[in-house]
Amino acid sequence: MGAREELHRLVDLLPDAQEERARRLLRALIEKTGDPFLIALATAPDDDEPSTPAEDASADEAWRAYQRGEGRPWQDVRRELGRG
Repeated sequence: MGAREELHRLVDLLPDAQEERARRLLRALIEKTGDPFLIALATAPDDDEPSTPAEDASADEAWRAYQRGEGRPWQDVRRELGRG
């Protein structure tokens, strides 16, 4: 069996929970020329700390506010922080 055929077989054997991670790894190999650091970044878990229900609710509300156009321009935030 050639390498490509084995890759296809391995992809077919992946548990559903690992599909996204495998996709990111393969994309990193293609786009980032195999740099180990960039592969590690591309395949790192999205978040390694659990959030509380209150944090999830707050994040959801913030996202909805942003989608409603209630976000603030980055330049305004930088100016308010004294960095712009």
